[in-house]
Amino acid sequence: MNQTKHKTSKEEKTKIVLAILRGDKTANEIASQYGVHPHIISKWKQAAIDGLPELFEDKRLKVDRSKLQEQKKLLEQACKLIGQRDIELDWLKKKLSIFDDERTPRLGRPRKS
Repeated sequence: MNQTKHKTSKEEKTKIVLAILRGDKTANEIASQYGVHPHIISKWKQAAIDGLPELFEDKRLKVDRSKLQEQKKLLEQACKLIGQRDIELDWLKKKLSIFDDERTPRLGRPRKS
């Protein structure tokens, strides 16, 4: 027997989960009614129960936390870049000071011999 998989829509899943949460029928009765395995129904029920607290969470705080994390990452990157530039600048100043020592007498007053 070759059975094809039936893709259940989110609306249908919602009806099934609400039916199981009401408790009017058993999981086996609902499974036979909708043509879905009882194990799948119990997974959907658990997912719904686990996700319910998120419905009542303040979404503004969640967005602000994600923005805060993004800002922290950007700040860390900027600080790292500034530190790298400082090191490069110090290195260049040190290397260029060799040339400055040689040029300084020529640019200023003439040397006394």
